[in-house]
Amino acid sequence: MTILVTGATGRVGRNVVDQLVKRGADVRVLTRDPSKAAFSAGVEIARGDMLDIDALRTAFRDVRTLFLLNAVTGDEFTQALITLNIAREAGVERVVYLSVFEADRAVNVPHFAVKFGAERMLDQMGFSATILRPTYFIDNEVMIKDVVLNHGVYPMPIGSKGVAMVDARDIAEIAAIELIRRDRAPGKLPVETINLVGPDTLTGPQVAAIWSDLLGRTVVYGGDDPSGFEQTMASFMPKWTAYEMRLMAERYVSDGMIPDAGDVERLTALLGRPLHSYRSFAATIAAG
Repeated sequence: MTILVTGATGRVGRNVVDQLVKRGADVRVLTRDPSKAAFSAGVEIARGDMLDIDALRTAFRDVRTLFLLNAVTGDEFTQALITLNIAREAGVERVVYLSVFEADRAVNVPHFAVKFGAERMLDQMGFSATILRPTYFIDNEVMIKDVVLNHGVYPMPIGSKGVAMVDARDIAEIAAIELIRRDRAPGKLPVETINLVGPDTLTGPQVAAIWSDLLGRTVVYGGDDPSGFEQTMASFMPKWTAYEMRLMAERYVSDGMIPDAGDVERLTALLGRPLHSYRSFAATIAAG
C-alpha cells in the first residue's frame, strides 16, 4: 500500500517525501504541476489538486496513509475537508496532518482556526491521526535575510514572550516517522497530537543578538509593532494574507510560542538526535 503526500513540492513536503523514500515507503505525491515534482525514481506522481474531485479519487487508489499539508489560501478549509472526505470515501483512515502550534487557542488567526477545524474533523470522524503542531518555521528567515544583512534590523515582530522556532527538516522527519508508524501499524491507533518546536525559545532581542554575534556588527530588533510588517508583506502578497500574517505576529507578541514541558525531549527521542537550532540556521545564511 502507498502513502499519499500532499503539498509535496514545498519545503516541508519535499523533505517528507525524501525521508519516506529513505525509509523504504511506497510514495505517491499529489501536485497540480508535475514539472516541479523532481523526486527520486519510484515516487509516483498524481496530477491534480484538493478541489479536483476526480483527481483526488484517482490519487487515493491503493493508498493506506495520507500526509495532509494545506497551503495558507482563501479556500484552505474547503481543501482540507474535501480531501479528508475523499480519503474516508476511499477507506483511508490513517493520516498525519500538519496543523499549527496552539491551533485551538489562536482562533482569530484564520489559518489557525482552519487547522483547528480540520483537527476536529479528524477526531470526530474516526480517523487514526497524528496531528503535528509546528511553531514558526526557522526557514521563513530566508525571506527577511536581506533586511538583516543589509540594514542591520531583525524585522519579525516576535515579541518578548519567546518563540521556539522549528526547522523544516525536523518537521519533515517527525512527519515521516509518524507516517511510517501509522502505515505499518497492525490496526487503528488513537489520535495523537505532537508539538513541533525548536530547542531554544527566543525573543526578538535575543534573535537580534544572535545575528549581531554571527555578523560581528550590531543588529537591532525592529520592535513589536506589526503595522510595518503588514505593510511590507502587502508589497508582495495579497493584502488579506498580509493582514493574516499581522494577526499571527500579534499572537507571537501577546502569547509567544512556548513549548510545553517535555516537548523538546520528546522530539529529541523520536529523532534520535538533537533538534536543529536557530543559531545554526542563521550561521548558514550569514556564511552564504
